[in-house]
Amino acid sequence: MQDWLKYEQELKARGYQIVCGIDEAGRGPLAGPVCAACVVLPEEYIPEGVNDSKKLTEKKRDALYDIIRRDAVSYGIAMASHQEIDACNILQATFLAMRRAFEQLRPVPDAAIIDGNQKPGVPAHEFTLVKGDALSASVAAASILAKVTRDRLMLELDARYPEYGFAKHKGYGTAAHREALLKYGPCPEHRRSFLKKILGDAAG
Repeated sequence: MQDWLKYEQELKARGYQIVCGIDEAGRGPLAGPVCAACVVLPEEYIPEGVNDSKKLTEKKRDALYDIIRRDAVSYGIAMASHQEIDACNILQATFLAMRRAFEQLRPVPDAAIIDGNQKPGVPAHEFTLVKGDALSASVAAASILAKVTRDRLMLELDARYPEYGFAKHKGYGTAAHREALLKYGPCPEHRRSFLKKILGDAAG
């Protein structure tokens, strides 16, 4: 059985008092914001069924979203807009969303496990963990909060811009999404910096 708390426990053993997990959703899509979440779980607690959000059904993610928000010691969810992505690039916008989410945590963690191999610059000791959403309960919990939050926003955008099919692909560059872009052009929620290869000069 996987030890979902291995990394949290190792940091606690090294003297850190409060450990959070950080992850994002939506770095790759052509439209909408990037969303980040931070989660501090109770001591020795793993939400039943927690896993990398990409490996869960939508129904299971929705259920865990409510459980994590109910049971977490603290959590934060934040976004960086498509305008911010275009202005400063997707990596820096992702870090911005992560820092905004971290700022919501009370009490403030002194250690953070971040999915991936780059540090966003939160005011805590940062520890990167590649595939962290499949290895750490805290990071997996954060991945669920981020993905469910962003997916729900994309459903709202689908109601406003139904011709693009956001409800199905959540803004990712599927064949149907690309066809819609060529037919209708970008909507106000599209990331112009992501559309150059599809639309050329028309992306601006």
